[in-house]
Amino acid sequence: MIEWIKQPWPWYVAGPLVGLTVPALLLLGNKHFGISANLRHVCASCFPANIPFFKYDYKKEIWNLFFVAGILLGGIIAAVFLANAAVIKVDPRLAKELAHYGITDYSNMVPVQLYSWASLLTIKGIILMAGGGFLVGFGSRYAGGCTSGHAIMGLSNLQWPSLVATVCFMAGGFMMANWLLPLILTL
Repeated sequence: MIEWIKQPWPWYVAGPLVGLTVPALLLLGNKHFGISANLRHVCASCFPANIPFFKYDYKKEIWNLFFVAGILLGGIIAAVFLANAAVIKVDPRLAKELAHYGITDYSNMVPVQLYSWASLLTIKGIILMAGGGFLVGFGSRYAGGCTSGHAIMGLSNLQWPSLVATVCFMAGGFMMANWLLPLILTL
């Protein structure tokens, strides 16, 4: 059983499990799924100030903080106890393209040449980590929610703004992966 849990789950198992989160939250407590709003809840609870954006009853959303804590705890448990020691399988065509940029180490879930403390202190690392983090935070705030909130919860509720946001998220992802990332990796 533990070996089955360690393997990547097929889309037809993982997808419905994620999809069933939406009706479960709605039926069990009339709650909406989303992750990015939790930063606002944390700031409102830990840094009380006279800022109107943080003046609301964050205690009604405490369940969402437990939800995120569960995600964090699940990630830690998976990394410590369910880690798969096998080398990550990468399509040979992608491996050839990535080798052109100096990315050859597939011993971890993310390439060490991009995501390590040593690479963080390079121009490439600063652009990818700090710049990317800023853009994700700004984009989720500007769009009124993150990809999980819009693409999973908003689309299931047939919300037009969520469709627009999801299309923009996807277009931005395609542009980044196909045009901007190759430029950044050459730095």
